[in-house]
Amino acid sequence: MDRLAQARELLSEYPVVDGHNDLPWALRNQVRYDLDRRDIAADQSAFLHTDIPRLRAGGVGAQFWSVYVRSDYAGDEAVSATLEQIDVVDQLIARYPRDLVRALTADDMEAARAQGRIASLMGAEGGHSINNSLATLRALHRLGVRYMTLTHNDTIDWADSATDEPRHGGLSGFGREVVREMNRVGMLVDLSHVAATTMRDALEVSVAPVVFSHSSARAVCDHVRNVPDDVLALLPANGGVAMATFVPKFILPAAVEWTLAADENLRAHGFHALDTTPEAMVLHRAFEEARPRPVATAATVADHLDHMREVAGVDHVGIGGDFDGTAFTPSGLDDVAGYPNLIAELLTRGWSKADLAKLTWSNAVRVLRDAEAVAREESASRGPSNAVLTAP
Repeated sequence: MDRLAQARELLSEYPVVDGHNDLPWALRNQVRYDLDRRDIAADQSAFLHTDIPRLRAGGVGAQFWSVYVRSDYAGDEAVSATLEQIDVVDQLIARYPRDLVRALTADDMEAARAQGRIASLMGAEGGHSINNSLATLRALHRLGVRYMTLTHNDTIDWADSATDEPRHGGLSGFGREVVREMNRVGMLVDLSHVAATTMRDALEVSVAPVVFSHSSARAVCDHVRNVPDDVLALLPANGGVAMATFVPKFILPAAVEWTLAADENLRAHGFHALDTTPEAMVLHRAFEEARPRPVATAATVADHLDHMREVAGVDHVGIGGDFDGTAFTPSGLDDVAGYPNLIAELLTRGWSKADLAKLTWSNAVRVLRDAEAVAREESASRGPSNAVLTAP
C-alpha cells in the first residue's frame, strides 16, 4: 500500500481535529451569510478552501470553526459581530445535519466520530470579542465557544499581541483573571497570536491545558506568530497542544517578506490585508504573476511538526490549518482535502500510526476532556468572577 493510501486508511480511523478554520468569516465577507450562494454541500473551490465534499476527502472528523471578528472591531460592535459568527455556525449545523453535528465536549467529539459526522466546535479569535466583560465570556461559553484566542493581531486592554506594540509585559492583572475564569468555565486558553510574554504568563496562571490553535515553530521559521522553543518545552507540564498552521508566511522564511509586500499592495488598493474576497484575490493573483510567490509544501509543515514533536513531545502536537483565513496555502495543502498529503509525508519520515493518531485526533480530544475536568473542580470551589478592568 502506498503512503497516500496508508494515510487515508489511518484518517478513516483517526480523523483530523483541525484547530482553526475561518469559514464563518469568509461567509460573512463574501456573501453576508447567504448560505444559498455558498452552499457547502457542493464544490465551492472557486471561492472557498472549505466545503463538505472536501472535508470528507480530507479525512476531517472535527473542526473548531473560528468565530473570528477583526480586531479593529471594538466594544459592543465586536461582541455583536461575534454573535453573528456564532449564529452562522449554528445555521451550518442545522442545514447539514447528516455531515455536521454540534460538539461541546470531548464525549461529543467521540460520539460524532462513531456516527461518521464532523464534530463542530467553535473558537473565538481575540479577547476583544468579550469587550472586557467576564459575563460576556461566560455567555460565549454557554453559546458553545470552547476556546478563546487571547488576542488577535492587536494588543488589547489586558493582553499583548505578537504583532503589535506591547503594553502590559504579557498579561495584565485582569488578563490573568480572564485566564482563571476560562479555566473555571471550561473554555480552552488559546495562545496563537499572542506575544511570547503573554504565552508565558498564561502558562504560569492556567491550571488547565492550553492550546495554540494555529501556530508553528519559531525555531524553524523565525516569525513572531510562532511558538518559541522555551514555550513549547512548557507544554508537557501543562498538558497543552500546539497545532501547526499551514499559512505560508508563518512557516516558510522566504514567504515572509513576499507576503508583507503583497499585503501592502492590497492596502494600497483600499482592501484590508486579510481580505480574501474574489475582488481582493484578483489583486493578489496579479501581484503574484508579476512577482512569483515562494511556495510552501506539505514537507514545510512536516518540518515544523518534526521540530515541535522533538521539543514538546508527540502528546503535545496537533493541526490547525487556518483554511479560509489566508489568501495562500502550501502546495499539496491547497484546501481541506489536503490533509492526507501531510500524513503521507509524515509516514515517509517515520511517524508511527500511534504517533499520527495522537496528532490528528487523540491529543485534541484529550485536551478538551482535561479542561472539562479542571472546570468541574474549579467551579465546585469558587463562583463566577465579577472582576472588572480598572484603569492602569
